[in-house]
Amino acid sequence: MRFRRSTTAMTVAVATLALAACGSDDDGGGEAAEPSVAETPEFEAGTTMAELAEAGSITVGTKFDQPGFGLENLEGEVEGFDVEVAKIIAGALGIEEGDIEFVQTPSAVREEVLEGGEVDMVVATYTINDTRRERISFAGPYYEAGQQIMVASDNDEITGPDSFADNPDATVCSVTGSTPSETIREYLAGDDQLVLFEEYSQCADALENGQVDAVTTDNVILLGFVSESDGAFKLVGEQFTEEPYGIGIPKGDVAFCEFINETLAANEEAYVEAWESTAGQVEGTETPELPEPQPCS
Repeated sequence: MRFRRSTTAMTVAVATLALAACGSDDDGGGEAAEPSVAETPEFEAGTTMAELAEAGSITVGTKFDQPGFGLENLEGEVEGFDVEVAKIIAGALGIEEGDIEFVQTPSAVREEVLEGGEVDMVVATYTINDTRRERISFAGPYYEAGQQIMVASDNDEITGPDSFADNPDATVCSVTGSTPSETIREYLAGDDQLVLFEEYSQCADALENGQVDAVTTDNVILLGFVSESDGAFKLVGEQFTEEPYGIGIPKGDVAFCEFINETLAANEEAYVEAWESTAGQVEGTETPELPEPQPCS
């Protein structure tokens, strides 16, 4: 795989894939299995699938700062559930893992990089909603999360989103351009309570340093930060939204959307193994079932 950091715009045959058995490291954590690659996939001429298969490569936008879904490790490689989902799709196109380029794609630029042709698809904890559908199309969903609140483990004042109206001096951090950053506004006493960064890792650092009182995003992302915090963070309250994660693709590419949905449906075992070797290693997570796809448009 190749990795690139970027924050600016720069009838279908589905091959059934199988994942090799998951390994384990010395700490008992899972290692993502290597997906098999379709040898001679055939696609209708002129489709995105045919073009990518002929090129033998694909560029994928993802996050580099989210434990369990898309995180750059100490070796400079990106790993996580989103990364493994992208590999399953690439493999069905006949594309080897080494020919996937992962581009760092923060929340604020996900539509931009698709519109600008910098990436072929975005797999980046990308909540499907109507506003985004005005600019791009979605395949999936492939996972359903829900928004929650993370605080320091000794914080007993914030117990959920309603606490911010009762504590107008309390601040909450989220990411520019994200669904959670907009949703939390209705729970605040004032806009000055909301602190925005480009990446959730910056929010986690601000919480650790006492610069903010809470962080909000989807629960499965927060669980990753809690797991890595050595007891410094905790989640409070219940999830208060439903966040279906989709795969972003250029607007109106119905054939590519249907290909992605059919590929995931044909590879549910690979999907489960991808989860269990990545996000499923985080305490408090549960192995999901692949959701029913929404209509492609």
